[in-house]
Amino acid sequence: MAVGDNLASQLSALDAHVLTSHERGAFAQMLHDDVWARTEAVHQQDRNAWTQVRSKEEWETFCAARLEALRRSLGTFSANPGDLHVHRTSVVEGDGYRIENLVYESRPGVLVTANLYLPSPLRESMPAVVLVHSHHNPKTQGELQDMGMTWARIGCMVLVMDLFGYGERRQHAPGPRQDYRFRYIHGIQLHLIGDSLMGWMVWDVMRGIDLLRSRPDMDRGKLILIGAVAGGGDPAAVAAAIDPRITCVVPFNFGGPQPETIYPLPEDAEETFNYMGGGSWESTRNLRLSGQDGFLPWVIVASVAPRYLIYAHEFSWDRTRDPVWKRLEQVFAWYDASDHLDFAHGAGVLSGRPPEATHCNNVGPVHRKMIYPALERWFDIPIPQEYQNRLPEEKLTCRSPEISSPPLHELYAQIGDSRAAQMRSSLAALSPRERRTHLCQEWARLLGDLTPQAEPTVRSHVSEKVESLSIERVQLQVDPRIVIPMLLLRPRTDATDLPIVVAVSQYGKERFLRERAKEIGTLLMNGIAVCLPDLRGMGETRPRGARTRQSEITSISATEWMLGGTLLGSRLRDLRSVLRYLRERGDVNAHRIALWGDSFAPTNPSDFIDPPMDGGESPQQSEPAGGLLALFGALYEEDVCLAVARGMIAGYRSILRDRFCYVPHDVIVPGALTAGDLCDIAAALAPHPLRIEAPVDGRNCPMPAQEFEAFFEPTREAYRSTPNRLSLVPGWRDDLALWLCRHI
Repeated sequence: MAVGDNLASQLSALDAHVLTSHERGAFAQMLHDDVWARTEAVHQQDRNAWTQVRSKEEWETFCAARLEALRRSLGTFSANPGDLHVHRTSVVEGDGYRIENLVYESRPGVLVTANLYLPSPLRESMPAVVLVHSHHNPKTQGELQDMGMTWARIGCMVLVMDLFGYGERRQHAPGPRQDYRFRYIHGIQLHLIGDSLMGWMVWDVMRGIDLLRSRPDMDRGKLILIGAVAGGGDPAAVAAAIDPRITCVVPFNFGGPQPETIYPLPEDAEETFNYMGGGSWESTRNLRLSGQDGFLPWVIVASVAPRYLIYAHEFSWDRTRDPVWKRLEQVFAWYDASDHLDFAHGAGVLSGRPPEATHCNNVGPVHRKMIYPALERWFDIPIPQEYQNRLPEEKLTCRSPEISSPPLHELYAQIGDSRAAQMRSSLAALSPRERRTHLCQEWARLLGDLTPQAEPTVRSHVSEKVESLSIERVQLQVDPRIVIPMLLLRPRTDATDLPIVVAVSQYGKERFLRERAKEIGTLLMNGIAVCLPDLRGMGETRPRGARTRQSEITSISATEWMLGGTLLGSRLRDLRSVLRYLRERGDVNAHRIALWGDSFAPTNPSDFIDPPMDGGESPQQSEPAGGLLALFGALYEEDVCLAVARGMIAGYRSILRDRFCYVPHDVIVPGALTAGDLCDIAAALAPHPLRIEAPVDGRNCPMPAQEFEAFFEPTREAYRSTPNRLSLVPGWRDDLALWLCRHI
């Protein structure tokens, strides 16, 4: 066996663990404990701020900054929205009501399908009700029909629209819960262009209000917005917070205790209640920056005062202990508007079964019964006799063959391209040094806090020597609750200025050693040290369970967004701490540090057919974190002499190439395409050696060579004077170690 083969064999068999089995169990909780501690800090800050509010004027000051931050977080709203281009495609005549099937354009290219229920005959001045459906079913669901017909028969106009990706706006195959699962993908894609699913949903609602207000027979002082259980209350609450035209809002399951909250609440609920909530795949439930900027759900709901509010819950409600209800009562009292506040609730708990537990698809009869008296008291809307005459879905169809719109992902891509081009244009006028500085500023704004707050400290250190190798197992404390287990491999030499390659992957150092033993062995034999750190949530510190849409890591990543950061940004900060530690050791050449990010995720064939989400065997998901961290690390650490990114997504733009994507939540950067794209970061690294190898697209398919070249044209242009330092490799090649040895 050759010497190199022998070393590779030793490396692949080497125990890569730095933590004991007991420590690995604790470290699997590290990310969760960190985000929860920071969430608790938000709660304490919120409680402290609330205790300082003692009057209407102080409340309005408290609220104004938070609402402005909410508006900014949602994305871009048009100041001149333009014509709605309303099409009335058909009319259904009923007993005392009629239904107009409508299509209107909320944004250029975005068509909204909606049913408008009207009295028959029409009245001279009609209250308006807008119903925002849940994530269970589209506008045709039975409870929505019941409410539309019932209220229309007593003189109201009722608008029920399909939300994004539902009903006639669906751009994916139907199936069990496929609609609300696609909310996840829409949320990711919209965040990438600097907007949000919540923002686009709210805008659709606001444009629906424009439609109603364009009618001369609408009573503008009586506009009631009802958000259904399970996701409808979220956009309803936010819309009411930012649109003063809404007279009354009924946001189910938003602002206070959720169906998942323990019932009854504990006696100390005012001190222990989770006011911020937590992250999940459902982006309208965990608003980005809400924890950082203080627009917690209760603030959003309370901000409608002194307009009318029905605080609504699907199941049992602990009125006595609910701390949010107490705050709502106080806010409305400051306006002398206590009679503008009411409530509705059901019975039982989420885990219960009907009829004891009042599960519903949108708003059930038991809930409506509690809403009716408030609307009668406030708006003179008579308490109706419930009416039911449910129609088949085809009767409520709004689209006609001549009305079409482009796929949403194509629209997102157009917007993303435009915003990335604006950034690219602004960079073109700058010097190379200014470009790099500007990119660092823009990406830091999106990624979160990237600067290590303290010097890293060694928590434990164990050394051993194996034949030609020196092995160090290090636990590096980089944040108060974050420890990075690292493996440091050095050739057995007295040299004190070794070049070093820092290699990172989502799979961690153990998999890196097993999969890349030959390359690591080549580096060591050529006198190059190798550092393998498991950054937070990677390798030995990864949370238990799969890395799917509904996994713990997705929830942690989404909570990071709420707290003002990203998990990718936190890992980049960890990486910078590792580099700081290495520079200070004294046996590493600080000017010969290289970053190598890799992925070991299998790819999908380019011609594969996307199955239903969560249906059967799922397609392979990309794991581009290693390559992304190498690229960003080289951007922010100027003394990094070269970078390698293998198996990385070719660009955030590639995630918008299809309605499906298979990219983990924890590598998504909200607003990424407002700062250019990965090709612009790569361009800023010139003239340092850079290798980008085997990139994938948003569906985790290998990126074809021609498209790869097109994606990285700005990078190639930046390396025009030093082309030998840029290596764009479409597929996997086995010469990486030699390339590293040559360029480091």
